[in-house]
Amino acid sequence: MQIQLRNVVPDFIELEKRKNSNVWAQNIIIHKGEHLHIVAPSGSGKTSLIHFLYGLRTDYDGTIFYDDTDIKKLSTESFSSFRQHKISIIFQDLQLFDDLTAKENIEIKRILDPFHEPGVIEEMAKKLGIGTKLNQLVKTCSYGEKQRIAIIRSLMQPFDFLLLDEPYSHLDEVNRKRAMNLIYEECEKRNAAMVFVDLKPLDFLKGEKIIYL
Repeated sequence: MQIQLRNVVPDFIELEKRKNSNVWAQNIIIHKGEHLHIVAPSGSGKTSLIHFLYGLRTDYDGTIFYDDTDIKKLSTESFSSFRQHKISIIFQDLQLFDDLTAKENIEIKRILDPFHEPGVIEEMAKKLGIGTKLNQLVKTCSYGEKQRIAIIRSLMQPFDFLLLDEPYSHLDEVNRKRAMNLIYEECEKRNAAMVFVDLKPLDFLKGEKIIYL
């Protein structure tokens, strides 16, 4: 599987930003197994790009293909199946359920299309330093803890592509590295592509291809 952006331009992006972008109005192919780091300041459309790729928004010109399929032509049912089996995501706003525990939030994703056994949740939580938080309601967790919960949740399902929207904004350097190492491990297990958007290049990334939005 591959994702291709062909002359994609958001409806709301100014002409000057389009001209200076290495993503908008370009032809980009993201292959399975590839790691792509997209860097841009606030207001450049990073989150919009992730939402376009995940099919949450269609306010753009141009075409996004999954293999040979224009995603705008996919039915709601077909797109739901793609997300369940092929594409996972870490949202910038996390989209956790505050009144459920950390473990319940993660388990919801795991049981939809299991890739891991239940015990893996505890293992990952320990690796990311939140092993004691699993039975705690999400609304009582710090934002950094919530980010780590969202990261683990995203790794519960099978995927060919993992989309990450500034997933480390509230983590210190040690926890960023721990989380990134876990993500690398899980992408390698699936030979999955990673598309990572952030405000600046991160020096602990392992030689990803960098594109400036």
